[in-house]
Amino acid sequence: MSKYYDRAVELRAIIEPHYNCAQSVFLPFAKDAGLTEEMAYKVAANFGAGMKRASVCGAITGGLMVLGLYGVNDAETIARYHTRLKDAHQGELDCAPLLVIAKQKGQEKKPHCDDMVYECVTLVEEILKEKGKLK
Repeated sequence: MSKYYDRAVELRAIIEPHYNCAQSVFLPFAKDAGLTEEMAYKVAANFGAGMKRASVCGAITGGLMVLGLYGVNDAETIARYHTRLKDAHQGELDCAPLLVIAKQKGQEKKPHCDDMVYECVTLVEEILKEKGKLK
């Protein structure tokens, strides 16, 4: 694993304050990009639980925020990010259908959301390394 993955695991284990899925993906990368954890926590606050409306998964939007923070915003890379996640989750990117799929597989919400966080952290780190943004 990596320091980003390990930090995401730590954040998901904290009960109070709660770190939503977007925060749990965004915060591990924030310090290396020049943001404090407090700033990153606030920036990502409204993106958990599918923007608090069961829309696009918070872990996925957290990953998009990280990519943008590191200057990765070309259409091809972002489309590849979406495609990789859709391919892994029956074509879904939204929180509500992802939770339904998880439930059908017998997975509870917290473990599902944790897995989405770890998957997005791993994918974002892979992309950042590929783009030369991380060593």
